[in-house]
Amino acid sequence: MFPFPPRHIPPLGPPKLTARERVCAHWHGVDLTSFEKAQLTRVRSAGALMPRVLTDLRIDRRRNEAEIVKVWNHLLDPNIVAHAQPTGLHKGTLFVTVDSSVWLSEIVRYRRKEILDRLQHSFGRDLICRISFRVG
Repeated sequence: MFPFPPRHIPPLGPPKLTARERVCAHWHGVDLTSFEKAQLTRVRSAGALMPRVLTDLRIDRRRNEAEIVKVWNHLLDPNIVAHAQPTGLHKGTLFVTVDSSVWLSEIVRYRRKEILDRLQHSFGRDLICRISFRVG
């Protein structure tokens, strides 16, 4: 047995102005056309909304961060990958967490330029401008 649909479906948005409210507004010289237009429900297709939603969620940046982790694991020396992993990207700075201060010193002194050059070659200088290493 199917449930019956509700007898009254409430309208979306704010309630419409009554005739009395419209007459009073006209009497006082208030123009309500912009208010009435604002109350209209504007229907947009999903295709028109998706770019804005994806921009708000920063999907492109998250995809870049995931791609950086993938390339990091395949592009660099396995010894470095075993001790250092990228943890974030903010305003062109790639943050990398290293598991010990010994490896931090090794990477910063001898490998930083090589790592930066390889990542910039893969992703461009706009996405990764510098690398910040920290023990974590």
